Amino acid sequence: MPVRRIAAEPASRLAIWARRIAGFSLPVVLLAIIIARAGLLEIVPVLATFGAALAMAVIGIVLALISLIGIWQHGIEGLGAALTAIAIGVALLAYPSYFAVLGYRLPAINDITTDPIDPPRFETIGRLRSRQANPIAYAGLYAAEQQKAAYPDIVPLDLDVSPQGAYDATMAVITKRRWQVINARPPQGGRDGYIEAVARTLIMGFRDDVAVRIRAVPSGLGARIDVRSASRYGRGDFGTNARRIRALLDDVDDVSGAEKEKPEAPARPAPKAKPAPTKANQSTKR
Repeated sequence: MPVRRIAAEPASRLAIWARRIAGFSLPVVLLAIIIARAGLLEIVPVLATFGAALAMAVIGIVLALISLIGIWQHGIEGLGAALTAIAIGVALLAYPSYFAVLGYRLPAINDITTDPIDPPRFETIGRLRSRQANPIAYAGLYAAEQQKAAYPDIVPLDLDVSPQGAYDATMAVITKRRWQVINARPPQGGRDGYIEAVARTLIMGFRDDVAVRIRAVPSGLGARIDVRSASRYGRGDFGTNARRIRALLDDVDDVSGAEKEKPEAPARPAPKAKPAPTKANQSTKR
Protein backbone atom coordinates (compact mmCIF):
# COMPACT_ATOMS: atom_id res chain seq x y z
CA MET A 1 0.00 0.00 0.00
CA PRO A 2 1.62 3.31 -1.03
CA VAL A 3 2.46 5.74 1.73
CA ARG A 4 0.85 9.14 1.36
CA ARG A 5 3.26 11.91 2.23
CA ILE A 6 2.15 15.29 3.47
CA ALA A 7 4.12 18.12 1.91
CA ALA A 8 5.74 20.39 4.45
CA GLU A 9 4.65 23.99 4.37
CA PRO A 10 7.30 26.24 2.81
CA ALA A 11 9.16 28.59 5.12
CA SER A 12 9.54 32.28 4.49
CA ARG A 13 12.83 32.93 2.72
CA LEU A 14 12.79 36.52 3.91
CA ALA A 15 12.60 35.36 7.53
CA ILE A 16 15.49 32.96 7.03
CA TRP A 17 17.66 35.61 5.39
CA ALA A 18 16.72 38.12 8.06
CA ARG A 19 17.96 35.73 10.74
CA ARG A 20 21.15 35.03 8.81
CA ILE A 21 21.98 38.72 8.29
CA ALA A 22 21.15 39.68 11.87
CA GLY A 23 23.16 36.75 13.19
CA PHE A 24 26.16 37.68 11.06
CA SER A 25 26.15 41.17 12.58
CA LEU A 26 27.14 39.68 15.96
CA PRO A 27 30.64 38.48 14.95
CA VAL A 28 31.16 41.74 13.06
CA VAL A 29 30.50 43.71 16.26
CA LEU A 30 32.83 41.39 18.14
CA LEU A 31 35.51 41.97 15.50
CA ALA A 32 35.17 45.74 15.88
CA ILE A 33 35.56 45.47 19.67
CA ILE A 34 38.65 43.26 19.33
CA ILE A 35 40.26 45.67 16.85
CA ALA A 36 39.54 48.67 19.09
CA ARG A 37 40.77 47.08 22.32
CA ALA A 38 43.92 45.63 20.74
CA GLY A 39 44.73 48.92 19.02
CA LEU A 40 45.28 47.15 15.70
CA LEU A 41 43.75 49.95 13.60
CA GLU A 42 42.83 53.59 13.97
CA ILE A 43 39.39 54.83 14.91
CA VAL A 44 38.03 55.18 11.34
CA PRO A 45 38.23 51.46 10.38
CA VAL A 46 36.85 50.50 13.80
CA LEU A 47 33.84 52.77 13.43
CA ALA A 48 33.33 51.58 9.85
CA THR A 49 33.26 47.96 11.01
CA PHE A 50 30.89 48.77 13.86
CA GLY A 51 28.67 50.80 11.53
CA ALA A 52 28.50 47.89 9.08
CA ALA A 53 27.32 45.62 11.89
CA LEU A 54 24.59 48.08 12.86
CA ALA A 55 23.52 48.38 9.22
CA MET A 56 23.19 44.60 8.99
CA ALA A 57 21.11 44.62 12.17
CA VAL A 58 18.76 47.22 10.65
CA ILE A 59 18.48 45.22 7.40
CA GLY A 60 17.68 42.10 9.40
CA ILE A 61 14.89 43.89 11.28
CA VAL A 62 13.40 45.30 8.07
CA LEU A 63 13.44 41.92 6.30
CA ALA A 64 11.92 40.26 9.37
CA LEU A 65 9.08 42.77 9.51
CA ILE A 66 8.35 42.29 5.80
CA SER A 67 8.41 38.53 6.22
CA LEU A 68 5.86 38.73 9.02
CA ILE A 69 3.33 40.10 6.53
CA GLY A 70 3.72 37.07 4.26
CA ILE A 71 3.68 34.68 7.20
CA TRP A 72 0.41 36.20 8.40
CA GLN A 73 -1.26 36.27 4.98
CA HIS A 74 -0.21 32.83 3.68
CA GLY A 75 0.21 30.94 6.94
CA ILE A 76 3.73 29.74 6.12
CA GLU A 77 6.52 28.94 8.55
CA GLY A 78 9.27 31.32 9.60
CA LEU A 79 7.82 33.12 12.60
CA GLY A 80 10.65 31.95 14.87
CA ALA A 81 13.34 33.06 12.42
CA ALA A 82 11.71 36.49 12.02
CA LEU A 83 11.39 37.04 15.75
CA THR A 84 15.00 35.92 16.28
CA ALA A 85 16.23 38.46 13.72
CA ILE A 86 14.21 41.23 15.39
CA ALA A 87 15.53 40.31 18.84
CA ILE A 88 19.16 40.34 17.68
CA GLY A 89 18.75 43.62 15.84
CA VAL A 90 17.05 45.37 18.75
CA ALA A 91 19.70 44.12 21.18
CA LEU A 92 22.51 45.49 19.00
CA LEU A 93 20.81 48.82 18.31
CA ALA A 94 19.85 49.49 21.95
CA TYR A 95 23.37 50.51 23.05
CA PRO A 96 24.14 52.99 20.25
CA SER A 97 20.58 54.31 20.44
CA TYR A 98 21.14 55.16 24.09
CA PHE A 99 24.27 57.11 23.21
CA ALA A 100 22.46 58.81 20.35
CA VAL A 101 19.93 60.16 22.85
CA LEU A 102 22.77 61.33 25.10
CA GLY A 103 24.48 63.00 22.16
CA TYR A 104 21.29 64.89 21.36
CA ARG A 105 20.81 66.08 24.94
CA LEU A 106 24.43 66.89 25.81
CA PRO A 107 26.75 69.47 24.24
CA ALA A 108 29.20 68.38 21.55
CA ILE A 109 32.36 68.79 23.65
CA ASN A 110 35.05 66.20 24.29
CA ASP A 111 37.37 67.92 26.79
CA ILE A 112 36.18 68.35 30.40
CA THR A 113 38.16 69.90 33.24
CA THR A 114 37.64 71.18 36.76
CA ASP A 115 39.67 74.33 35.97
CA PRO A 116 38.76 75.85 32.57
CA ILE A 117 40.93 78.92 33.28
CA ASP A 118 44.12 76.91 33.87
CA PRO A 119 43.41 73.28 32.91
CA PRO A 120 46.00 70.58 33.62
CA ARG A 121 48.23 70.12 30.58
CA PHE A 122 48.85 66.99 28.56
CA GLU A 123 52.62 66.88 28.57
CA THR A 124 53.66 63.31 27.77
CA ILE A 125 50.31 62.07 26.43
CA GLY A 126 50.30 64.78 23.79
CA ARG A 127 53.18 63.05 22.03
CA LEU A 128 51.28 59.74 21.96
CA ARG A 129 48.29 61.00 20.01
CA SER A 130 48.07 60.38 16.30
CA ARG A 131 47.48 63.05 13.69
CA GLN A 132 43.83 62.02 13.42
CA ALA A 133 43.23 62.62 17.12
CA ASN A 134 41.71 65.74 18.64
CA PRO A 135 44.12 68.59 19.48
CA ILE A 136 45.53 68.63 23.00
CA ALA A 137 44.93 72.36 23.46
CA TYR A 138 41.84 73.19 25.52
CA ALA A 139 38.98 74.59 23.42
CA GLY A 140 38.64 77.74 25.54
CA LEU A 141 35.78 79.89 26.77
CA TYR A 142 33.10 78.45 24.47
CA ALA A 143 33.68 74.91 25.69
CA ALA A 144 33.91 76.15 29.29
CA GLU A 145 30.48 77.79 29.05
CA GLN A 146 28.92 74.67 27.57
CA GLN A 147 30.52 72.52 30.27
CA LYS A 148 29.25 74.78 33.05
CA ALA A 149 25.71 74.56 31.70
CA ALA A 150 25.76 70.77 31.28
CA TYR A 151 27.96 69.73 34.23
CA PRO A 152 27.87 72.42 36.95
CA ASP A 153 29.12 69.93 39.56
CA ILE A 154 32.52 69.42 37.88
CA VAL A 155 34.67 71.50 40.25
CA PRO A 156 38.06 71.07 41.97
CA LEU A 157 38.33 68.86 45.04
CA ASP A 158 39.72 70.48 48.19
CA LEU A 159 41.10 68.09 50.80
CA ASP A 160 42.27 68.64 54.37
CA VAL A 161 45.38 66.58 53.76
CA SER A 162 48.88 67.34 52.60
CA PRO A 163 49.64 67.46 48.85
CA GLN A 164 51.60 64.22 49.24
CA GLY A 165 48.61 62.57 50.91
CA ALA A 166 46.32 63.76 48.10
CA TYR A 167 48.81 62.47 45.54
CA ASP A 168 49.00 59.05 47.21
CA ALA A 169 45.20 58.79 47.39
CA THR A 170 44.87 59.71 43.70
CA MET A 171 47.50 57.19 42.66
CA ALA A 172 45.74 54.50 44.70
CA VAL A 173 42.43 55.16 42.93
CA ILE A 174 44.03 55.28 39.47
CA THR A 175 45.87 52.03 40.14
CA LYS A 176 42.65 50.38 41.32
CA ARG A 177 40.90 51.46 38.14
CA ARG A 178 43.76 49.96 36.09
CA TRP A 179 44.42 53.08 34.09
CA GLN A 180 47.74 53.18 32.26
CA VAL A 181 49.94 55.72 34.04
CA ILE A 182 52.10 57.56 31.49
CA ASN A 183 53.69 60.21 33.69
CA ALA A 184 53.72 60.64 37.48
CA ARG A 185 55.43 63.38 39.45
CA PRO A 186 54.85 63.68 43.21
CA PRO A 187 54.60 67.13 44.81
CA GLN A 188 58.05 68.05 46.11
CA GLY A 189 59.82 71.29 46.90
CA GLY A 190 56.78 73.47 46.28
CA ARG A 191 56.19 71.88 42.87
CA ASP A 192 52.73 70.62 41.89
CA GLY A 193 52.05 66.92 41.80
CA TYR A 194 51.13 65.67 38.36
CA ILE A 195 49.70 62.44 36.95
CA GLU A 196 48.94 61.56 33.32
CA ALA A 197 47.04 58.37 32.55
CA VAL A 198 45.10 56.67 29.78
CA ALA A 199 41.61 55.37 30.56
CA ARG A 200 39.52 53.01 28.42
CA THR A 201 35.80 53.12 27.68
CA LEU A 202 33.73 50.23 28.97
CA ILE A 203 32.81 48.20 25.87
CA MET A 204 34.73 49.45 22.85
CA GLY A 205 37.85 50.25 24.85
CA PHE A 206 38.48 53.64 23.22
CA ARG A 207 41.41 55.50 24.80
CA ASP A 208 40.70 58.72 26.71
CA ASP A 209 43.43 60.85 28.26
CA VAL A 210 43.39 62.03 31.88
CA ALA A 211 45.60 64.61 33.59
CA VAL A 212 45.52 65.23 37.35
CA ARG A 213 47.18 68.16 39.14
CA ILE A 214 47.71 68.21 42.91
CA ARG A 215 48.48 71.67 44.28
CA ALA A 216 48.88 73.03 47.79
CA VAL A 217 46.19 75.55 48.74
CA PRO A 218 47.38 79.13 49.41
CA SER A 219 46.80 78.75 53.16
CA GLY A 220 49.10 75.75 53.20
CA LEU A 221 46.58 73.66 55.20
CA GLY A 222 45.41 71.30 52.50
CA ALA A 223 45.53 70.33 48.84
CA ARG A 224 43.47 71.00 45.74
CA ILE A 225 43.01 68.41 42.98
CA ASP A 226 42.17 69.43 39.42
CA VAL A 227 41.35 66.87 36.74
CA ARG A 228 41.11 67.01 32.98
CA SER A 229 39.65 64.18 30.90
CA ALA A 230 39.54 64.35 27.11
CA SER A 231 38.51 61.98 24.33
CA ARG A 232 41.04 61.36 21.61
CA TYR A 233 38.43 61.12 18.86
CA GLY A 234 35.00 62.52 18.13
CA ARG A 235 33.30 65.86 18.62
CA GLY A 236 31.21 64.74 21.60
CA ASP A 237 31.88 62.35 24.44
CA PHE A 238 28.28 61.49 25.47
CA GLY A 239 29.07 62.60 29.04
CA THR A 240 31.82 60.01 29.50
CA ASN A 241 34.55 62.43 30.60
CA ALA A 242 32.32 64.20 33.12
CA ARG A 243 31.28 60.87 34.65
CA ARG A 244 34.92 59.80 34.82
CA ILE A 245 36.01 62.98 36.62
CA ARG A 246 33.08 62.81 39.01
CA ALA A 247 33.77 59.18 39.92
CA LEU A 248 37.52 59.78 40.28
CA LEU A 249 37.13 62.70 42.67
CA ASP A 250 34.49 60.89 44.73
CA ASP A 251 36.79 57.89 45.15
CA VAL A 252 39.80 60.07 46.00
CA ASP A 253 37.72 61.89 48.61
CA ASP A 254 36.69 58.58 50.15
CA VAL A 255 40.24 57.19 50.18
CA SER A 256 41.75 60.34 51.69
CA GLY A 257 38.99 60.48 54.31
CA ALA A 258 39.56 56.85 55.25
CA GLU A 259 43.29 57.45 55.61
CA LYS A 260 42.65 60.50 57.73
CA GLU A 261 40.27 58.68 60.09
CA LYS A 262 42.62 55.78 60.75
CA PRO A 263 43.41 55.64 64.46
CA GLU A 264 47.02 56.15 65.35
CA ALA A 265 48.87 53.18 66.75
CA PRO A 266 49.06 53.46 70.55
CA ALA A 267 52.50 54.25 71.87
CA ARG A 268 54.22 51.49 73.73
CA PRO A 269 54.47 52.12 77.47
CA ALA A 270 57.96 52.94 78.66
CA PRO A 271 59.58 50.14 80.69
CA LYS A 272 59.40 50.68 84.40
CA ALA A 273 62.70 51.62 86.02
CA LYS A 274 64.01 49.19 88.61
CA PRO A 275 64.12 50.67 92.12
CA ALA A 276 67.58 51.48 93.42
CA PRO A 277 68.82 49.00 96.07
CA THR A 278 68.64 50.28 99.64
CA LYS A 279 71.36 49.93 102.26
CA ALA A 280 69.39 47.22 104.07
CA ASN A 281 69.16 45.15 100.93
CA GLN A 282 72.82 45.59 100.24
CA SER A 283 73.77 44.46 103.79
CA THR A 284 71.47 41.44 103.47
CA LYS A 285 73.06 40.42 100.18
CA ARG A 286 76.46 40.57 101.78
